[in-house]
Amino acid sequence: MFCYQCEQTAACAGCTGNAGVCGKTANTANLQDELTGALIGLARACDGNSPTEAATKLMIEGLFTTVTNVSFNDETIKELIVKVEKEKERIVPNCSGCGSVCGRNDNYDMKKLWDDNEDIRSLKSLILFGIRGVAAYAYHAMVLGYKDEEVNAFFYKGLFVIGEDWNMEQLLPVVLEVGEINLKCMALLDKANTETYGTPVPTVVPLKVEKGPFIVISGHDLYDLKQLLEQTKGKGINIYTHGEMLPAHGYPLLKEYPHLKGNFGTAWQNQQKEFDNLPAPILFTTNCLMPVKSSYADRVFTTEVVSYPELVHIGENKDFTMVIEKALELGGFSEDTEFTGINGGKEVTTGFGHGTVLSVADKVIDAVKAGAIKHFFLVGGCDGAKPGRNYYTEFVRQTPEDTVILTVACGKFRFNDLNIGEIGGLPRIMDMGQCNDAYSAIKVAVALSEAFGCSVNELPLSMVLSWYEQKAVCILLTLLYLGIKNIYLGPTLPAFVSPNVLNFLVENFNISPISTPEEDLKKILG
Repeated sequence: MFCYQCEQTAACAGCTGNAGVCGKTANTANLQDELTGALIGLARACDGNSPTEAATKLMIEGLFTTVTNVSFNDETIKELIVKVEKEKERIVPNCSGCGSVCGRNDNYDMKKLWDDNEDIRSLKSLILFGIRGVAAYAYHAMVLGYKDEEVNAFFYKGLFVIGEDWNMEQLLPVVLEVGEINLKCMALLDKANTETYGTPVPTVVPLKVEKGPFIVISGHDLYDLKQLLEQTKGKGINIYTHGEMLPAHGYPLLKEYPHLKGNFGTAWQNQQKEFDNLPAPILFTTNCLMPVKSSYADRVFTTEVVSYPELVHIGENKDFTMVIEKALELGGFSEDTEFTGINGGKEVTTGFGHGTVLSVADKVIDAVKAGAIKHFFLVGGCDGAKPGRNYYTEFVRQTPEDTVILTVACGKFRFNDLNIGEIGGLPRIMDMGQCNDAYSAIKVAVALSEAFGCSVNELPLSMVLSWYEQKAVCILLTLLYLGIKNIYLGPTLPAFVSPNVLNFLVENFNISPISTPEEDLKKILG
């Protein structure tokens, strides 16, 4: 196998041999490559032909399936490959039996990409990994009935380009176009979520688990949470979010369910310890699943594209009866049980989306003008298991009292239980939501730049980001597309960025690797 799409990849170079650091086997990794090659074949088949609705659904589902920590199940990946092949045959019938083979609709051999010139491989990897992240957001929007034809069309374009022999000058604009399309997709998902569940409001979320049966729901898909809340009404079962599902507590429609109680656990990489012998079932709705330990394998359920061998998978009918029965069987804790965040806090706050922050924009602007707020930091992104991520905890801890920290994604679990005070009645740490809610941070930054009559790069705003998987890649590309500079990125730089591509990013966008909190704060604040 060869895989270097996530931050924890072996030796910061690439996972090879029999298994990846994430836990997927070489066979699974190779099947994911085969699926990607089949999707490129589908994109080729649709070049000059109108893609069917079924083809687009497969395109989005297939790309999402190859995101890190989504599917460890060879059988479900094989089934997807067969579906893609059949759809391609419907679009270009009898192609395989053609007497004049042109190769235009052939599946792509991913070994050609991994063995390519390092700069070409780097740019194509940015495109591929970026559109995998975009596909995850498009999938969540699609589940709620929202779609954008321009976004969908780009999946075909991006994959088609990967199969072509293009040079760096041809590929670079497509890399930034991934960022442009992701901005549209994040706006689409923001619209889908807020029109379906309401505009998020600031909400204090306890970390205590009450006695009695409960279910932990992890991932990003609010639709699955809504279905679970409906099916558990009146059954004496409490629901607790985990990981990237935490921001669900801010949505008014979901807050109406009294048995949505709080949040259990921290970020995804701690699940094997936190779920060990947990007296409750866990439902995974999207990525962030880790190889499941035997001590809790009997209580893990998957749905949507998440899949793991021998675990019970809930299909499209969304009948969570087996999850509910398992919760009643296990019974939960016999007494209320106190848990804390990484820093000992007993509660966290979420719900500071762009709707909330912009509703008090006048107060924020006045605070800046009065000198009460001297600087904004966007400290967010993916969490992970590698050493060095305590940098983000210490960075936030050391920020001056006249600064505000905006945060998104699961990286916030490093510091979201810290109590570092308020400014003008607003908490200094504002959780804006899931990784896709980076759109909220962008909206706020643009609004502030307009209010002060300057560019985003001239604002007293610094972005200190952590990355792990492919959704972080497409968000980074969105920031670059918007021309945002001086981004600090860590804990390590992506293995798939070649020295020449890195030089381009440094020269044009001044991207910097993180160093130490003290040094970076001194550099930022002067």
